[in-house]
Amino acid sequence: MNGGAVGLIETIRVRNGVAPLWYLHLRRLATSCKALGVPFPGELLPPSGGEDRVHRLEVGARGVQVSERPVGSIRPVHLVLAQVIHRPYRHKTTDRAQFDQALAAARAAGADDALLCAPGAGYVAEAGQWGIFWWEGDRLCAPPLDLGILPGVARARLAEVAGGIAERRVAAATLGELPLFVANAARGVVPVATLDGRPVPTSLATMVLAGRFWP
Repeated sequence: MNGGAVGLIETIRVRNGVAPLWYLHLRRLATSCKALGVPFPGELLPPSGGEDRVHRLEVGARGVQVSERPVGSIRPVHLVLAQVIHRPYRHKTTDRAQFDQALAAARAAGADDALLCAPGAGYVAEAGQWGIFWWEGDRLCAPPLDLGILPGVARARLAEVAGGIAERRVAAATLGELPLFVANAARGVVPVATLDGRPVPTSLATMVLAGRFWP
């Protein structure tokens, strides 16, 4: 892959006039630029001021494109299991066809998003727009990065807040028995209401984590 073929994306939350997770976005962007041979922009300033919003950067060989959009809903989400097989997505690039396809199918089914599973044993990987997390007792868990999932900014922030994340391989068939939530750097921590139409367990720890997510 080279910088002329794809761009790198960072979707940055502006909250109360500042971008509280900017440092994590810069760290990931620098790592991905180096790995994919995309020139790192020489002058990037954090977005600031104005209303709460999502500030989107697309970084490629020809520079930086900027756009903005509303934050979106933070209501509990309804998930389905995707028919699309997850393929490695270790950097947040514009090559997002698998996620777009899964998301479109989920919305056609009346859900908010879809969880993709890795090939083979069918371990849960990530959703079209979210990272997936759950509780095992008081331990915060998530799929292992070596499944080829995105090292999300929200995941990095949750690791800071929770003192680490335990990586677990979980089959789709058992995921609905666990207290689930999703997270991303635009909308923070959001509970999961249902998976494939069935209610999932809840945990008060999710709400505590949501309250601590934004610096």
